[in-house]
Amino acid sequence: MIGRRQPSPNRMIRAGHDAIAKPDWGRGASARGPRASQRRIFLAAAIFAGCFSLVGARLVGLAITGGDGAPRVAYAQPEGQLVRPDILDRNGDVMATDISVASLFADARHVIDPEEATAKLVSVLPGLDADEVVKKLSSGRAFNWIKRDLTPKQHQAVHDLGIAGLEFRRERKRVYPNGATAANVLGLVNIDNHGIAGMERYVDRNVLGEKGEPKKPVVLSIDVAVQHALRDELQKGMKEFSAKAAVGIIMDIHTGEVMGLSSLPDFDPNDPMAVSADARFNRATLGVYELGSVFKAVTMAAALNSGLIDPNAKVDATKPMKVGRFTISDYHAENKKMTLPEIFMHSSNIGTAKIALEIGGDVHREYLKRFGLLEKPEIELPEAGAPLLPARWSEITNITTSYGHGIAVTPLQVVSALSAIVNGGTRVTPTLVRRDTPQRGARVISEGTSRDMRWLLRLVVEEGTGKNADVVGYPVMGKTGTAEKPENGGYAKHKLITSFVSAFPANKPRYAMIIMFDEPKGTKKTYGYATAGWNAAPVTARVVKRVAPLLDIEPEQPERSVPEGAQLVSYQFHNAR
Repeated sequence: MIGRRQPSPNRMIRAGHDAIAKPDWGRGASARGPRASQRRIFLAAAIFAGCFSLVGARLVGLAITGGDGAPRVAYAQPEGQLVRPDILDRNGDVMATDISVASLFADARHVIDPEEATAKLVSVLPGLDADEVVKKLSSGRAFNWIKRDLTPKQHQAVHDLGIAGLEFRRERKRVYPNGATAANVLGLVNIDNHGIAGMERYVDRNVLGEKGEPKKPVVLSIDVAVQHALRDELQKGMKEFSAKAAVGIIMDIHTGEVMGLSSLPDFDPNDPMAVSADARFNRATLGVYELGSVFKAVTMAAALNSGLIDPNAKVDATKPMKVGRFTISDYHAENKKMTLPEIFMHSSNIGTAKIALEIGGDVHREYLKRFGLLEKPEIELPEAGAPLLPARWSEITNITTSYGHGIAVTPLQVVSALSAIVNGGTRVTPTLVRRDTPQRGARVISEGTSRDMRWLLRLVVEEGTGKNADVVGYPVMGKTGTAEKPENGGYAKHKLITSFVSAFPANKPRYAMIIMFDEPKGTKKTYGYATAGWNAAPVTARVVKRVAPLLDIEPEQPERSVPEGAQLVSYQFHNAR
């Protein structure tokens, strides 16, 4: 070749692999040749990069505005999709949290054949309404929801169809790992992750910022293990006694913290629409009921604390009491003059009515107010029921309210009132948010009256209507309540609300509890009786037996003596028979 000398074979051998890496250009090659080639390569690369940049910019523009300029960026994060904080129990266990899920929407402008696309969609999502989907896919609109909250399998199945115009969006979904365990406490969120009931609604009102920024977890007073045991025993009791509904609440008598709250029937908040509205009704805090003789604890506390009745007095209960056209009688009549402890222990309507008359309607009503029974309860839940009160407080009103008729309150109010009776006499405000210190409220009764009431409540379990509530190693104090349900302007004798309000351990109470059943039935085991002593009391015992160890309560022997400093020290029950 003219102008170039070919390298010799010997040189190739001597150079080895360097002969390939460093070719001999010959004398005819220009010294500037390599630089010129590099410039041409760089120029071509720059041209290609510019072209790709223009194409990429156009694609981004289409993604943001669409082919017709319609805005699409708003659909990247749907308006109102909140980032909710986790809800934890008092020990840090997750009760509610968010996960990311896929939702399906359609840009109808790019759907080629709406009917064919619908047929394919319905084949993998059989729950869709075909007519509605065809309408959406034919609408020409840039955004149409097809189905939200797809499962991973559904997501993959739709993706594999490869239908033009169908797209997915990531959304947040609220999930509840414990299912129905604390449904009426936690409440619900809607499809846009907004709280609409229970503590979820409380979170929206009191925790989330204006833009729904993430917040630290909300820690509840609930103990999931206690909650599970309470609900489980309520379910068993409801089945055993064929009751329509049941309620259970466990409260710390010093802090007002609700350790467990269950209303049955309930629902799974992961699928709340699978049950009737009745199952979503919170009977523990929203339902109001005439709860019967549990009110006698308030009446007796008012009588002892006011000083208007002699602690050692005897009240004539030898026969039914006539008040106008009404007759007051006892379920299990003793037909004798009774001491205050006997009236309370045997749950005498006659004796309690005469005590209420002795202290007077104004004083009685004042104590009902002190215990929080005449006003809507304070609680974080939006589902809080206001009591139903008599239109006027006549003499008969004073009598009937003394044993829990003619006044309807929530179970939460009753367990709160009992907490004040046994904790030394100070009112507590119930809460579902964890508190680390006691929240002492106004004084309702004296410490001495509280000691008297603790002894009387224990006497009910030792010798009275609440014997079935006691637990070996975990002594219980409490009061039974059985009330006929109002019906057609009167009362239905065979439709009962039964309840047992209690505190444990009796020697040094830490927790108050109410167990309530709606229309329980008698069984062979209860000899046909359907009153509270036969259903609410034994279920109380079962709950205490399960939750006391969970609450770090050590087993102990009950104290049977009259408490030191009590006003009733002159009364010796076993010598008065």
